Amino acid sequence: MTTQQQVWFITGSSRGFGRALVEAALEAGHRVVATARRPQQLDDLVATYGERVAPVALDVTDASAARTAIDEAVARFGRIDVVVNNAGYANVAPIETSDEADFRAQFETNFWGVFNVTRAAIPQLRAQGGGLVIQFSSVGGRVGGSPGIASYQAAKFAVDGFTRVLAVETAPFGIRTMVVEPSGFATDWAGSSMQVHDIPDEYQQTVGAMNSRMRQTGSRPAGDPKRAAEIIVRAAARQNVPSHLLVGVNAVEMSIAYSKRQLAEAEAWRQVSRSADFAEPYPAEQPADVAV
Repeated sequence: MTTQQQVWFITGSSRGFGRALVEAALEAGHRVVATARRPQQLDDLVATYGERVAPVALDVTDASAARTAIDEAVARFGRIDVVVNNAGYANVAPIETSDEADFRAQFETNFWGVFNVTRAAIPQLRAQGGGLVIQFSSVGGRVGGSPGIASYQAAKFAVDGFTRVLAVETAPFGIRTMVVEPSGFATDWAGSSMQVHDIPDEYQQTVGAMNSRMRQTGSRPAGDPKRAAEIIVRAAARQNVPSHLLVGVNAVEMSIAYSKRQLAEAEAWRQVSRSADFAEPYPAEQPADVAV
């Protein structure tokens, strides 16, 4: 058991990363409020861990339900030390032909669900003198550009921007934040929970190819959710947590390469960009227009 027992509040606990995190936190000696749309899916955890785990029904798109779930957590364990916004899903379709209702529904869970739970938790965290908010994003929420999952990736970018502001606003209250950015892991994210809508012939080389890589190859994703969950639980026990935690080889290598490209582009356009201010020399010569 850890030297300091924490109370974790985890959304999307029935499977995938959420389930792995519930188990890792419990194995580390913590207490967990495990939320899911159907909390009976967590009965086996109650049988194993007893009163240290409290299953709670929660649809994260319902703001009032989020407030109720936070209240239930505090009533059960007296406080909340770590809030994990993990619930989320992605469906596949090109932007041009995507169904607007489906696009919005994904955003409701992937962004507004994070907003609802975070907003419901802040008063409790502030009143008790602090806590940690962990937001699940994706390496795609940093690098972007994955054909077919525009709603999901747009939401993950929004979660990152939202959390950067949250971190600054709530730091005086002792509230800390950590954005988790995984690459591909052996969960059901690209399995039965993902709907693939019609992909027109014109998008087979982009959306179709991406869908094949995600769902139709014989090999499993490289990431082990059990290892990742244990890493996150250990990181959450630190005094100084990373603002962004990459998990998985592809997440690390893709992010480093992306940051290098960003920096190189900013340097190449530095004088042109600076020239927009009154005090700077104008016009500035643009960099050579060569194909990349």
